Amino acid sequence: MKKQILLYAIVILVAFLSIVMSLLIGAVDANPGDIWAIISHHLFGSVAVTSDIQSIDAIIWDIRLPRVLLAFMVGASLSLAGAAFQGLLRNPLVDPYTIGVSSGASLGAVLVIYLQIQIGFLGGYTLPIVAILFSLLTLLLVLIITRFAGNSYSNETIILTGVIINSFIGALVTYFIAMSNADGTKQIMFWLMGSFSGRNWGHLQLLLPFFIVATVVILSQYRVLNALALGEESAHYLGINVRRKQILILSSAAVLTGAAVAVSGAIGFVGLVIPHLVRMVIGSNHRNVLPLSIFVGGTFLVVADMIARTIIEPSELPIGVVTALVGAPIFTVLLIRQRRKNQV
Repeated sequence: MKKQILLYAIVILVAFLSIVMSLLIGAVDANPGDIWAIISHHLFGSVAVTSDIQSIDAIIWDIRLPRVLLAFMVGASLSLAGAAFQGLLRNPLVDPYTIGVSSGASLGAVLVIYLQIQIGFLGGYTLPIVAILFSLLTLLLVLIITRFAGNSYSNETIILTGVIINSFIGALVTYFIAMSNADGTKQIMFWLMGSFSGRNWGHLQLLLPFFIVATVVILSQYRVLNALALGEESAHYLGINVRRKQILILSSAAVLTGAAVAVSGAIGFVGLVIPHLVRMVIGSNHRNVLPLSIFVGGTFLVVADMIARTIIEPSELPIGVVTALVGAPIFTVLLIRQRRKNQV
């Protein structure tokens, strides 16, 4: 118990420090006192913004802070969704991309960019809303095909169906890229690699309700995920309505993924690597895996975003490039260690 408390404390502290460091570092440097004064002024009005920090007030409050918080929430969303998918389907190699949910959201966004769709009452949020809807439609399609294929929602069929849908959607996205002009192709490719550039409080507000509801639902199902780890039959004998819980957890994870992809673009490896890493450290009990995945995933993406926007200043790397360059080697090492451990 003391070990778990210490681990939680370390993870939360590192998450907090990563957020602070990301606020401090950028094209315009700041110090912790300036950050505190600006945030206190906007939240409580208790600290007056002096003339010497007025110049960075807009940079910190309007640009850097919403971007950092959004990066943390997107990382937390993708990591938690990945942990839920892996626990539910009992496969550590499953993530939101495997099921096709991320690809569905990407297809929705690409359609908006390619067709220049603008829904009047949604305004600038047309792309995120359409992406979320497409992610849910993709999950629905996966469940329908799975149902027809075997008259049940077996884990193997869900994964195989997700792979098929993922490949099909990937072909559609490639088609739209090929048919776009140079500007459209550049915009689509940059979005597909993920970025937090230009994101503001509005994007954070859009993600927040989906994040809160879906996170609460998934965290409340940790006992179900632990039971399903023993097999569907064992879970059924424990009194769990397996089919209903499968749909509930899948839908919640799809909402998290769709909302995250909608505001940031497609960002790989977070939902795959982070839950796997957490399980190696803390074990397979989802009571700890789920909340720790939130903090570790959020921290990972905050640091990745900080690297993406500073490593080639004044230009910016797509964050998906950073997560892939970091995530691929880490996952390779984890996979080799895990396989060797299983052979012993």
